[in-house]
Amino acid sequence: MWLLVWAFLMGSMGAVADGERLLFAGDVMLSREVAREMEKRGHLSPWSHMSGLQPSDFAMINFEGAVGTVDRCHTHKSTPCFAVAPEMVQVIAKTGFSAAGLANNHAGDLGAEGRGQSRQSLRQAGITPLDYSDSPGFVRLGERTLAILAINTIAGVDQAKDQVLSLETARKLRLASTLADWVVVFIHWGGELRDWPQEGQVNAAKWLVKQGADLIIGHHPHVPIAPDCVNGHPVFYSLGNHIFDQKYAATKRGMLVECVVKEGILRCHPLYTRTALGTSFPRLEEKSESAKEEERQMEGCGVPARGGLEVEGWLVRPYGEPHRLVSGPTILEGGRGGVTSWRSAARHLLAIEAGRLEGRGPVKLFTVERHPSRLDAEDAPRPYVYDIAGHGLIARWRGTALAWPLLDARLLTDKDGSVLLCALHRADSFLQLNPQTRKTRTALYRWNGFGFSAAKTTRDKETACQRLFQIK
Repeated sequence: MWLLVWAFLMGSMGAVADGERLLFAGDVMLSREVAREMEKRGHLSPWSHMSGLQPSDFAMINFEGAVGTVDRCHTHKSTPCFAVAPEMVQVIAKTGFSAAGLANNHAGDLGAEGRGQSRQSLRQAGITPLDYSDSPGFVRLGERTLAILAINTIAGVDQAKDQVLSLETARKLRLASTLADWVVVFIHWGGELRDWPQEGQVNAAKWLVKQGADLIIGHHPHVPIAPDCVNGHPVFYSLGNHIFDQKYAATKRGMLVECVVKEGILRCHPLYTRTALGTSFPRLEEKSESAKEEERQMEGCGVPARGGLEVEGWLVRPYGEPHRLVSGPTILEGGRGGVTSWRSAARHLLAIEAGRLEGRGPVKLFTVERHPSRLDAEDAPRPYVYDIAGHGLIARWRGTALAWPLLDARLLTDKDGSVLLCALHRADSFLQLNPQTRKTRTALYRWNGFGFSAAKTTRDKETACQRLFQIK
């Protein structure tokens, strides 16, 4: 059996990230003819013909389909339904993949029940599922942290899809880039069978990089698209099929993305696979001259580590397991000199940053967290302020409401060095709640030592605040 990630068993929390290897694969569909071929071959793994790859510390696929039986399909007769038998998930785990993206147009083929079964089956097999709602997830690479954001732009039978250019995506990327050394966007987009990037993909890639993405891994077209270096960041528009039963000749070539951390720089290059006609079992392709040229081009597209969030000498980062993706509510931990001293409770963290809210006073930690409240009967974003001590976070302000229902908030440094809180609010009020409103307003606040008060504003300050939330 081809084992991608045996090396992670030998890792340790104290190891440096240099030499860490990551592997990303495109569409993996384990139903229809793939399942029948496996059964015909005596339940042979579709990865059985793969060889020649170096072991990877972390490997992720796009899981195309939903776990369950065909009778549960919600699709129409003319629409493909990828119902994956539960035992197939174990094949993925035995191959060495430890994470699977569920942000794609076939994740909802079996409805909400199928989505839930997929998540349960993957977790039981030791594979972390990731979709947009879970994002960002975090992976610990020695002393470095990798963040991954999964996005689906292609609507399936349930019409579910995510918006790239949106306040929510911008906020997720801001959170990821603040806490992690590198941010990966794992995105389902583009046009089927089109082996060139569409204009919308090119524009979206530029926006994602501007918002904090360091590496973009795309899938859905079922054919590979040549990678590019966008403003110094590697973009793989499409990896094509990895394990699939499509019969078109163009869909029989796929791409893997291998990334290596060396001297604090992440570099990625393509590895091509070839699947013969009449089978769904791929093989690693010998490097052609064009593939070698792509590799040379991408070698110059390395991304240095950010370094994470430092507050008063503390390195604040999300809790992570070595070489495994952790998604869901975020646990923060703080350390000095490579030694972790404290760990917080899990929280639904939406945003985080540090600033001197009291002028020359100590740096405080400001967060936006999602919490339910009896006051407005909503599970909504709330602002929090913390000091950091040797034993952990000390709450100085616990989600007390600002003037209106909150959507997002950021710190804004004034010309005199003072820090203001710039808040994006819904346009409704706590007296007349209307969570469905699309109208917004911004407001500026100043820390008064025990909470936030409305700040005296000028047109310049108001304009600067509004620009922080402009999506362009």
